[in-house]
Amino acid sequence: MTDAMTPEFYYAILTAAFTSLLWAPHVAQRLLEMGLVGGFRDPLHDAPTQAPWAQRSIRAHANAVENLAVFGLLATAIQITGHTTSASALAAAVYFAVRIAHYLIYVVGLPWARAPMFLIGWACQWVLIAALFGWVK
Repeated sequence: MTDAMTPEFYYAILTAAFTSLLWAPHVAQRLLEMGLVGGFRDPLHDAPTQAPWAQRSIRAHANAVENLAVFGLLATAIQITGHTTSASALAAAVYFAVRIAHYLIYVVGLPWARAPMFLIGWACQWVLIAALFGWVK
């Protein structure tokens, strides 16, 4: 992290980097099941993988992308406006950790543990919103 980069922006970049890797396990499973040609010859994605964990991984990846849009925008707004606080910096670090946990828990198939990770991440986003409006210090 550079001196000019807020912790929120730093963790948004780490979250984006992590999210950019989440397609790989699903594709690897497709290649194992369908072979090199079959695994890449499905432009409409109408041949799902047989492994339930791989099906969950693609849904977890989609969820990560959807939430990155919100988190990334908030972190960028904090970077631009300079409204970083100790609470928002901590929330960004926690967000990054729970997104990793959310993906792993989703792939393993523990819905009772997945929901709390999602909710913690959502709460972290609201801490960033609160920092932008000056509601937390």
